[in-house]
Amino acid sequence: MPPSPDDPLPSAAQASANYRHLVSDVFWFGVAFPSTARFLSIYAIRLGADAALLGWISALPAVILLISSAFAPWWRKRYSSTVRALLWPGFGFRTVFLLPALTPVFPHAFQPYWLLLSVALPALAQGASSVLFLVILREGVAPRDLPGLMGHRSVAFNIAVGLATVGFGFWLSKITFPLNYQVMFVAAFVVSLISLWHVQVLREITPSTMPQRVKGAMRALLRTPVFQRVAFTSTLVHLSFYAILPIIPLWLVNRFDADEQFLSYFGLVEITAAALVATQTGWIVRHFGTRSTIAIGLAITGAAAILLAAAPTLSVTLVAAAISGAAWTAASISVFTFFSESTPSENVTHFSTAYNQVVSLAIFVGPLLGSQLAGLLPDLGVVLVIGAALRLIAAALIPLDLFGRDRRAPLPEPQPEIDQVSVSG
Repeated sequence: MPPSPDDPLPSAAQASANYRHLVSDVFWFGVAFPSTARFLSIYAIRLGADAALLGWISALPAVILLISSAFAPWWRKRYSSTVRALLWPGFGFRTVFLLPALTPVFPHAFQPYWLLLSVALPALAQGASSVLFLVILREGVAPRDLPGLMGHRSVAFNIAVGLATVGFGFWLSKITFPLNYQVMFVAAFVVSLISLWHVQVLREITPSTMPQRVKGAMRALLRTPVFQRVAFTSTLVHLSFYAILPIIPLWLVNRFDADEQFLSYFGLVEITAAALVATQTGWIVRHFGTRSTIAIGLAITGAAAILLAAAPTLSVTLVAAAISGAAWTAASISVFTFFSESTPSENVTHFSTAYNQVVSLAIFVGPLLGSQLAGLLPDLGVVLVIGAALRLIAAALIPLDLFGRDRRAPLPEPQPEIDQVSVSG
């Protein structure tokens, strides 16, 4: 039995234990992650999915997550701690690794659409899960340890993803279809439950203030320059990056007849470069600044997309994978750092909810934009070049200071007479 999240322990010892569990959590999640992130789209392609359906597989979970995130503060209020509140949303989210295993049960014509449902349904739980996990990161370790934790989590995640990508790729290339995919998804689900166990043994050392029932709290938050700056940056980064992400495996399969084993190598190169850069991202941020690192990283992913579109052979695409993996890791870690350093301690849940919704909307719009372009243009290489241009334009806009200079997003003062009004405003 894991210890109760409410049991007291010396904060230094508990913070150290939390640190280790948060790294272990992301490692085991990283082992499960490639099954859907790397190979689900290939499975869909094998079943006849086109660019439009691939776009929806990437986009639909994001819009569901955007809506379900709004219920995170309400769900959190039902439990005595954030850790307890995360159990069922965390489990529901992890069914994303299990549901695709049921695909062969359905008629062949419906199978690609079941894959769409299998990633969309868990997003109902992912909304609360992702928001509450952001809160746990703030509650579980001291603020000064958060940058180091994110670096170690990134390294652990990339190592796990790299190993699992190669292992799954070898498995899929050797075992009969579709049994190979079914076994992979079931194994990924089991491993993801180990990740959930590590989250459930966490205990808060710096509990955040419970969201107050204040009329117009979310609207007030959206008007603050500090949130607008975070939202603007996050939207540009995620929309531009994800716009062509679903197109890449389709491009590799159609242009070069790539199979699962090569795609595992492609992912391994990407992840290896990401792991190497993750160890240096802290230094890069200190040297260039958070937003400059985001902009530089995003611009380099644009250059990688151009190289991918122009690649004459599969070996050259591996170079593009390495460049993209390294640059995206630096940019994504920096985006989280920018969010974290801007989040007020007295308003963690509201800020995390709003941030999560902004990111979800960007991840919803981006893949649909890319898939629409793929449907309109005959050459996927041209779509990749347009996506690269979008990344470069976004990178140029990120450093611009278009908002005010306040550094925190306070809630409006609570009014007793409106205590029953929803926190979402």
